[in-house]
Amino acid sequence: MQRLLHAVCFHRPDLRAHTVLAFLALGSACKKNAGHPPPPTARAELPPREVRKDSALLFTYVEPNGIFATTDKAEKVPDVARRLVRVMGRGKGEGQWRNNANVDVIDLRELLAKGKTRTRVIPREAFETGALAQLPPGDSCALAGLHDPVPAEQSEKTGPPDEPPVVILYGTPWCSACKAARQYLVSNLIPFVGRDIERDPSAARELQEKASRFGIPTDRVPVLDVRGRLLVGFDEARMDGLLADW
Repeated sequence: MQRLLHAVCFHRPDLRAHTVLAFLALGSACKKNAGHPPPPTARAELPPREVRKDSALLFTYVEPNGIFATTDKAEKVPDVARRLVRVMGRGKGEGQWRNNANVDVIDLRELLAKGKTRTRVIPREAFETGALAQLPPGDSCALAGLHDPVPAEQSEKTGPPDEPPVVILYGTPWCSACKAARQYLVSNLIPFVGRDIERDPSAARELQEKASRFGIPTDRVPVLDVRGRLLVGFDEARMDGLLADW
């Protein structure tokens, strides 16, 4: 491009200004396009799929201990985990129907009863939170009603001050399960923030907004936000599963 620009400007001075501007504009456009390619089409916008029991499918579900597993046999999914299951095609090129942020889910009970069903597309975090919410809650304390809020105390925080926490623990000072969860996080050196929903109205609102988004009840504590996945109650095995690669 530089050689061509030089040749045109040297032999045709009258075209020099127009040529320089044109080439500069072209160069700028090329650089802009090279640094900011157009976003790919969002695969999550694809319509829901119809799936059949006799199709080649993979089912991702949550085990009672909170570990996510995958099987190609629908009947192997535990009854307690069948309401919300991720489904993927097993044929060539079918392994990932959506992008990594959005997944296809089904009610496996309907597939087993009717032999077919349609998928829903939801964020991956919503699937994982909803799947865990199917299980009985971990060790927790029921909220009979919050006391009148008092001035908020500073949130308890462990870990590097400039890094986001791995876990946000929403709880109350008197809750024994909250204390057990806090001790677990401290003992395992897991960076976390503890937020008192009884004394801090902003913490209570924050939890309510997250719970509403995922359809999670807030009638008991602790509620643990583990990298965007909400876990109701404290269950050490489930925490181990969610934090296996933190």
